[in-house]
Amino acid sequence: MSPVFSHGDLRLYLLSLLDESPHHGYDLMTALTERTGGTYTPSAGTIYPRLSKLEEEGLVTKTVDGRKTVYQITNAGRAELTARRSDLEGIEADLADSVRLIADEVRGSVRAAMKSLRADLAAAASAERAADDPVDERTDERAASRAQIRRTDTVLAEFRARVRTDLRSHVARGGDVTASLVDDLANALDSAGREVTRTLAADSGPRTGVR
Repeated sequence: MSPVFSHGDLRLYLLSLLDESPHHGYDLMTALTERTGGTYTPSAGTIYPRLSKLEEEGLVTKTVDGRKTVYQITNAGRAELTARRSDLEGIEADLADSVRLIADEVRGSVRAAMKSLRADLAAAASAERAADDPVDERTDERAASRAQIRRTDTVLAEFRARVRTDLRSHVARGGDVTASLVDDLANALDSAGREVTRTLAADSGPRTGVR
């Protein structure tokens, strides 16, 4: 996924927003956030310098309305929009892709959360049934271990869904996912896995007092 706004795209998109109607700076920042599905939230330090540049180029004008400065596109600005119509269509297509990506990730997160909830409920029901049954100590230990394995599955699924959502959302916002970041994640997971293996090995030695 390419960045939401690559070099020069934001300038053109601001012109397209002003072509719809005059706006003050805050309106433009809100419109950008809404139309990108929250994948891009510009700051005043990003928007106002570009508006000033557009004004210098004669593509927009500004008027003061009370405490607000309202920007309006000029005929020269509309001419540039017309000349770069295909570029604007490409920008809008990229924005639509970003919004769809975020929507897919939200749906995935909801599904993962529901799956986790169902697993927790099933584990709780199983534990309750086990508590009602007369079992020996060893059987009870095995039931507790199985419950913890199910809990582990849930924890791993939630971790995977969260990291996947964070990574894809970061890319949708124009960020980069570097090989070193993935390597660090792989090393951290490998280290955690080895620690689990060591703990299990230490716990699997001969036991006394178990029939």
